[in-house]
Amino acid sequence: MSHLLDPTNDYVFKRLFAEAPDLLVDLINDLRPDLPNIASVQVLNPTIEPSELTGKYIILDVLARDGQGHCYNVEIQVRRYGAWHKRGLFYLARTLGTQLNAGEDYQELRASVGIHLLDFDLFTASEAERQQAIWRFEMRDERQPEVSLGNILQMNLIELNKADHLGVPEGPLHDWITFFKHWREEFIMAKVVHEPVKRAMSRIRELSADEEAQRLAFVRERALRDEVSLLNEARREGEQKGRQEGRQEGRHENARETATNLLKLGVLTDEQIAQSTGLSLAEVKALH
Repeated sequence: MSHLLDPTNDYVFKRLFAEAPDLLVDLINDLRPDLPNIASVQVLNPTIEPSELTGKYIILDVLARDGQGHCYNVEIQVRRYGAWHKRGLFYLARTLGTQLNAGEDYQELRASVGIHLLDFDLFTASEAERQQAIWRFEMRDERQPEVSLGNILQMNLIELNKADHLGVPEGPLHDWITFFKHWREEFIMAKVVHEPVKRAMSRIRELSADEEAQRLAFVRERALRDEVSLLNEARREGEQKGRQEGRQEGRHENARETATNLLKLGVLTDEQIAQSTGLSLAEVKALH
């Protein structure tokens, strides 16, 4: 049996759902179960360009449109970075803004829905945040959140780690979370009864048997590791530079203190104090 590919690898995720629109329909319906089901979707970006596999800060997503014209941006994210939510909102708003051509009626505008699976904890600032894993953001009033501008612009987030830890009621959503967190564990996956998740697991096995898919998944995984390494290296360099600048500032402050004390003694000239402390003559004069 070949090594199973990881469905949280965004290359594998896109292959899994962009090549099987029926499975994408099931995923969308199950991740937003309180909204009307959709019957079919057209995948708008089915291909993966070679440059996308190695490009920095790229997330391979699935863009789709249902039979009513509503648009969906579905993706999985395994790394947290500061502006991720701004990126998500930007692309969601752009999807909304490009729906109409010049002169078309705003009544024709359809919803733009983001569905993001996050393989990391995002909201952790309070106990209430740590106890919630499934989020939906819409345009609502701050003081009266029951008053909304509708769900035409909607961002759905599922924090997979928290959802798995906290638990969700048995059902399709639970089974999808189990799939993304426990796909390696045959004993756990054998208990899953939701048919779309079983089909997804079957597709993972099919993709895993494809040597080219294995190679490209590795290319993508390596690119993501390199990206993380570069970010960590930049962070470490920044911290080291900050420490060096801090030490330099400390030495400068000590020199200023020494010069101040020498000025109080009134024994040395400004030029002599500057020479002995390493300060400039102008800095010494400014201490008078």
